[in-house]
Amino acid sequence: MRAGRPRIGDRATSDVVVRLRTPEGRDEWLYCHSAVLAAGSTYFAERLSDDWPTCQILGSRYCVEVYCQELDLSSHVNALRLLYAAEPCSRFGVRGALGVLQAAVHLGCAQIAAACVGYLESSPWDEADEEEILRIVPPLGRTGPARELKSAAQEQLEYMLTEDDDAPLLALDNDGVKSQVKDCVSGLLSRFSDFLTSILSNQKEPPFGGGDGELRQELHSLICDISWVCQVLSKLEMMKFLVLYWVGVSSDVVQAVEAVCTGFDCLKTRLKVVEVSAKVLEAIAFGNIVLATEKRCHAVNVWIGFAGRTKSFVDQADRADDDSIETEKVNLDNEVWQVLESAFVSIVLTLPSNSQAEILSQWLQSKHVKYPDLTEAFEAWCYRSKVAKRRFSFLSHMDRVS
Repeated sequence: MRAGRPRIGDRATSDVVVRLRTPEGRDEWLYCHSAVLAAGSTYFAERLSDDWPTCQILGSRYCVEVYCQELDLSSHVNALRLLYAAEPCSRFGVRGALGVLQAAVHLGCAQIAAACVGYLESSPWDEADEEEILRIVPPLGRTGPARELKSAAQEQLEYMLTEDDDAPLLALDNDGVKSQVKDCVSGLLSRFSDFLTSILSNQKEPPFGGGDGELRQELHSLICDISWVCQVLSKLEMMKFLVLYWVGVSSDVVQAVEAVCTGFDCLKTRLKVVEVSAKVLEAIAFGNIVLATEKRCHAVNVWIGFAGRTKSFVDQADRADDDSIETEKVNLDNEVWQVLESAFVSIVLTLPSNSQAEILSQWLQSKHVKYPDLTEAFEAWCYRSKVAKRRFSFLSHMDRVS
């Protein structure tokens, strides 16, 4: 017990009652202390503030009601007890720590959630525990601690797929592994498509609830997951699966991002979109993925404009002196911009001459002509057009004779 801290359940010193309620009608009353609750929980800090209308019961005490599911009741009790004591999360085991993590996220107990994540990252998982983690953690993806846990899991999987002096822990040519990966990626892309549809349909309520901030967070989280999936698919030589999807939804992605991320807002999200597009276009330009001409032309038309606008935002942010923009001064590695530019040039050069002329004409008239730089493609088109005109000049001669 921390020295000098009051004890939970001490009615003599308690100034607030926490009433845990479930849909089944079960109640749990805990006598607590407002100073402890407000210091460790953003939920209680808000509920106990002067700005929140509260109900006074038991004389001068406040009463704060917290609603939770029946199965989560004990986890909420444990989370409240942890606000009073420095008890290690390991005492609860993997399943218990997951329950406390959910309750901590619900109540905004950042330190407790971080302690749960630290324990889960270092503890051994069996198959049943792993299934439980995969069931519980994704819905918490918008929270910091849950993102850390997901990031740790992604790093572990990347390590298992990495070829070095030792053999990778997962066989890259294993059909079972590829089938599982394809199913998981299909689920992710399905959720992303639903999310895009919700944005583009202009529903009154944003997807997954919440306001514009939550909408942006969800978009960023999904794009980050797709970016990470690119790495896994590349190692498993399964990029074609994502390439076909991304090219098909390119217009919807741009339209949704432009609607949610205006101006300097969400620059990190825009850059993540550019990162995914660079990997997709690189696979088309330099990989073994063959797409029909109209699909290659469509992909180039969509992403040249988006990349140019995003690069312009980055350059403006770098030049800006406004403190409000300072926090958004982020960028991609120069290699990513170079790879994307090279992919644009390579794909344009594979298109029919009239398609090249249309794309290059739009590029020359764009205010974002500095990036991407398609000068190489333009010079090649000029040379080929001149040579072709000279070689096929006999056709115009035949027309005059006829």
